[in-house]
Amino acid sequence: MSRFWSPVVHQLTPYVPGEQPKLDTLIKLNTNENPYGPSPKVLAAIRAATDDSLRLYPDPSGDKLKDAIAGYHGVSRPQVFVGNSSDEVLGIVFQALLKHEQPLLMPDISYGFYPVYCGLFGIEARQVPLDDSLSIRVEDYRQPCGGVILANPNAPTGRLLPLSAIRQLLDDHPDQVVVIDEAYVDFGGDSAIALVNDYPNLLVVHTLSKSRSLAGLRVGYAVGDATLIEALERVKNSFNAYPLDRLALAGAVASFEDDDYFRHTCQAVMRTREQLTAQLQALGFEVLPSAANFVFARHPQHDAAMLATGLRQQAVIVRHFTAPRINQYLRISIGTDAECTRLVQVLGSLLS
Repeated sequence: MSRFWSPVVHQLTPYVPGEQPKLDTLIKLNTNENPYGPSPKVLAAIRAATDDSLRLYPDPSGDKLKDAIAGYHGVSRPQVFVGNSSDEVLGIVFQALLKHEQPLLMPDISYGFYPVYCGLFGIEARQVPLDDSLSIRVEDYRQPCGGVILANPNAPTGRLLPLSAIRQLLDDHPDQVVVIDEAYVDFGGDSAIALVNDYPNLLVVHTLSKSRSLAGLRVGYAVGDATLIEALERVKNSFNAYPLDRLALAGAVASFEDDDYFRHTCQAVMRTREQLTAQLQALGFEVLPSAANFVFARHPQHDAAMLATGLRQQAVIVRHFTAPRINQYLRISIGTDAECTRLVQVLGSLLS
């Protein structure tokens, strides 16, 4: 009964996650999951952690995982924060670093959780329009603000900003926190973590869900100046002292210990992405340049909603957004070669 709700609940518009269908026979290309499973070393580590120790609390600081992340990225443990998915990490970031008198700047087309967090935490947001090619222009962010958050590569467009543009954004905002959400950067970009020692106002957020095939484990992290990380720890320890369980910690550490597997699967996704892009273009689709594990495509002669419906009728699911500027695009996750071949076959039949 809504009369028992807190006032803030009535004002919320929750994030709507991608559909998780229950049928195993579907080709599921709608939620950017990795088509390749986790490293065998990850699975072995999780099995090894499934023992009598589960009666004990996990390490509240996640120090072993922080050390693995710090070693991988060439930073120190105090520069690393870990959480239960990058969504939880981002939620803490919004509370700890992005709530100020001036508005928070973000793209008008980006990850849908950003405006949701602003509504939840009472943060004024100002959306900066992408240009006509659906690209972020950092010069458009040269305006008063309390902070900036960008996804890079952006979602759902897949477009990538080079590190030179990130550096320019940081130079333009020396007194504000700039958050770069790099959920997809391992599929073709250079991480802004390389800049954290030069910019105390930079925080970079990562997830293990995409490139490390661990969406079901829910692990995310942030890297930045130690003072930014301290702010995140203070908020985290005010409401959730044990965010990562023993199995998640074990599996996440193991994922950083098997770099060969990680790089092999990323390269496989990137190869398939380039093949799929060429195949879609041969069918007449316009495909935005992507550095993510998905492509964003439209067909000039065919309605995107109709195509999405036709694909679903043939047991292929993709993501269609209804926002005005992008309602003629389909976001298609990169699956296996066989899954993408089937997608192209069905699209070919629909177009003909």
